[in-house]
Amino acid sequence: MRTADPFASPLPRLMLPQDALDILIVSIRDGFVQVSAFVAVTVLLFSYLQYRTSGRIVTFLRNHWRMQPIAGALLGLTPGCGGAIVAMPLYIRGTISFGSVVATLGATAGDSAFVILAIAPGAGVYAYGLAFAASVAFGYAIDHWGLGVRRIDAAVERVAAVMRPGNVAASSVVAGGHGTATGSPEAPRPGDAGSAAVARSSPARLDGALSAPDAAPAGTASSCPPPSDASGPHESADASGATDGASGVLTTISHVVHLLWWGVAGAGLVAGVMYLARGAPEVTVEVAPTFFGLFTVAGVTGTVLSFYLYFVGRHYMDEAGAGRLRDRFGSAYETFQHAAMETSMVTVWVLAGYLLYEYTMGLFALDLRALSTMAGVFAPAAGAALGLVPGCTPQIIFAQLYAVEEVIPFSALAANAISQDGDALFPLMAIDMKAALIATIYTTIPALVVGALVYYLWPFARFGFGVLG
Repeated sequence: MRTADPFASPLPRLMLPQDALDILIVSIRDGFVQVSAFVAVTVLLFSYLQYRTSGRIVTFLRNHWRMQPIAGALLGLTPGCGGAIVAMPLYIRGTISFGSVVATLGATAGDSAFVILAIAPGAGVYAYGLAFAASVAFGYAIDHWGLGVRRIDAAVERVAAVMRPGNVAASSVVAGGHGTATGSPEAPRPGDAGSAAVARSSPARLDGALSAPDAAPAGTASSCPPPSDASGPHESADASGATDGASGVLTTISHVVHLLWWGVAGAGLVAGVMYLARGAPEVTVEVAPTFFGLFTVAGVTGTVLSFYLYFVGRHYMDEAGAGRLRDRFGSAYETFQHAAMETSMVTVWVLAGYLLYEYTMGLFALDLRALSTMAGVFAPAAGAALGLVPGCTPQIIFAQLYAVEEVIPFSALAANAISQDGDALFPLMAIDMKAALIATIYTTIPALVVGALVYYLWPFARFGFGVLG
């Protein structure tokens, strides 16, 4: 490992087309076998638990308000973003406190947890354990002492004054829940300085989903009847029938691809286990009845099928919400289907991370491990800052850099685990941007503190801690 000069080539180097093609093929292959096959097992496990429990944890969260920060953090700790997503409507209704929201978002593991738990389970246990403890403590502190929520609330209000009207809710985060009466079971508890939800202007969107665009006012161009079809109603009906037929064919193909995907995922898992058992050797690209052949064929085929499921299949299998795990499933087949879609989404972004890393290394010959070492305590600060970005995609790439490339220190992983809110922030942003902004600020504070403490006090190796192999 070269560490003397992390900026060995500040200008891009010439990369031969064959080198670029080799990087592409190896990344397509390795991403599925080394990451996605293990992720599939992890996703399936937690999806099946959701299927068996039928969302009962949400009912517990609603009925035990004194335990809300703990229960909310447990909900967020579930790998994926589904647990935290289903908690947001409870906040919108005023059922849970703002401190519980912060605890839920702070403990949210996100889709990057599937990568960490599959490739670096030891690091995952410590990182998400720290996230759980810090989030629960901070959530209770907000509920009992406020910790400046009102001041930040006022600061966001001042910023909102210069923004386009409607971007930020006009009411206070600590003003009280929407649609709840004092003394009711779902009313905000007295003394909860940061409790309950902001008064909402569109209570119909309590499920966190973006509502459809408002209908156009009468008299506008869009309210006019469509022009008549010159080809006649029969040809229009034929075209509609052809469209339905094509949709039916694609639906059938998508379900077949889904079944094939699980077969390839099983083969990829076998190849991945054999790869680790052999000490993670260099694997040549070949198509043959050998270990190398199994590794190559399973990896390339699995990635191709994953791309189909993510970009095409999910639109024909009632899975357009891939990346947003639900709190319950209707059947075991639906559980397998959703696990495949979720893993396919992870596969797409893991491949993006592989290519970004490999091509950057090939062009600039950077040493990210040396850069992280030079950054010192700013490395966990960078991990916390990345967590401010909504969504799971950047966090998946970050997790891959830790677990696969081993160029990110554990302190940065721990800080990112607390700071990231995953897809759970999107429903809150859609209904109350102010509450979302304040919540993400308050998940960053414990992330910075824990990241710095881990950097200075953690007794284990800073790179590669808890990684398999």
